[in-house]
Amino acid sequence: MVEEQVKQVSSLQERIEHWFAQGPAAAQERDALDAFYELRGMLESGEVRSAAPDATSPLGWRVNAWVKRGILLGFRLGSMVTIDGGAFVDKHTYPTRVFTVDDGVRIVAGGSSVRSGAFLAKGVVCVPPMWVNAGAYVDEGTMIDSHALVGSCAQVGKRVHLSAAAQVGGVLEPVNANPVILEDDVLVGGNSGVYEGTVVRTGAVLAAGTILTRGTPVYDVVNDRVIRATEEQPLVIPSGAVVVPGSRAIHKGSMEGLSVYTPIIVKYRDEKTDLSTVLEDLLR
Repeated sequence: MVEEQVKQVSSLQERIEHWFAQGPAAAQERDALDAFYELRGMLESGEVRSAAPDATSPLGWRVNAWVKRGILLGFRLGSMVTIDGGAFVDKHTYPTRVFTVDDGVRIVAGGSSVRSGAFLAKGVVCVPPMWVNAGAYVDEGTMIDSHALVGSCAQVGKRVHLSAAAQVGGVLEPVNANPVILEDDVLVGGNSGVYEGTVVRTGAVLAAGTILTRGTPVYDVVNDRVIRATEEQPLVIPSGAVVVPGSRAIHKGSMEGLSVYTPIIVKYRDEKTDLSTVLEDLLR
């Protein structure tokens, strides 16, 4: 079975790459649409991901650029239609996903949307209003709180809590760019934002209002170091790190006395931090 699935994915990759390379001409071909629909179905089942764990990679993750090309192909092939009884107007290739009880995903009433091509595992809880974009992967037991966003191709692990108004940025282009990755048991506080391919390792905690981007240096006061993105790797928050918003002073000419935003690792997760997350289990 595994060998058959590998062959299926390999064949699908070849077709996606072929039709993407055809540019606008692919819009006239039914085979191109069939290839996209197959990809969309495998994204929704979790069989294919835009990025996947890979122990052989320095980052521990492998970006599947061809999947991103396939998602972009879907936009190229789509035509504008009314969706959900005229409530929305969008590409016909990306309607809103419809779930059943058998899917095991809890979507509380109140205006949430999950775009087709996104994967939500059993036990995911969606608190309205929230939004998950195409290509995203949300694993078991994760809670997406109200006004939270999971962007295109973002990878969210098991038992993650995205608090109210948390933003997980998406990325489709450039296709080789890393998506945002939140590993298992990460807690993202309210009004926080994780963007530009940032990787948050297992068990890390982002306090409310924390913003992480590729250009954001993070000060680790526990280990007396500064964590930055490099040309080869995105910003990576260590496992168990507790990150809070902070600032650092500017000591330069006329700017003396000013300060700039700086996330700070003030500690690493311990029993007290874990106790503060017990409430999440009661809400699931």
